[in-house]
Amino acid sequence: MSWQDLRIETDRLILRPTRPEDFEGWAQLMGDEESSHHIGGPQPRPVAWRGFLSMAGAWAIQGYAMFSVIEKASGQWIGRLGPWQPEGWPGTEVGWGLLREAWGKGYATEGSAAAIDWAFDHLGWTEVIHTIAPDNLASQQVARRLGSTVLGPARLPEPFQDLVMEAWGQSREAWRRRRA
Repeated sequence: MSWQDLRIETDRLILRPTRPEDFEGWAQLMGDEESSHHIGGPQPRPVAWRGFLSMAGAWAIQGYAMFSVIEKASGQWIGRLGPWQPEGWPGTEVGWGLLREAWGKGYATEGSAAAIDWAFDHLGWTEVIHTIAPDNLASQQVARRLGSTVLGPARLPEPFQDLVMEAWGQSREAWRRRRA
């Protein structure tokens, strides 16, 4: 199966690679000050477009990137989450970013758990991290629900090198023990 055909289903979500029709939701996510605050900050459409193409390009070049998250009940694009490791990143990350209307429903935890399973099973990762700002309490809660703990400070590559970040995470063995 090629990466273009990849589809992971959870009880309420479909995770799949980036498609052209996902851009309107992506632009909405990245244009909203609150939703984008911890994932690079608000961006005008042309900048959001370049980020969107970076995600699609990561799928084409690496064979993985964050998944588009589709809510089964509505069929709507509600965010992106999953494996991410650009050049200079502090580790093998599973991250998340959802539209504000999708917050508080458990979608980040549900989708990220499926993405972590996939990263360990299909990418062969031995650990997973989540880079989280110390003031991002909502993402810290998601990380805790996933069984991750604070590993220490994390330094991101340019242009994010001045951001204060923490790495949360766990090993594949710890993840599998928890899931058993």
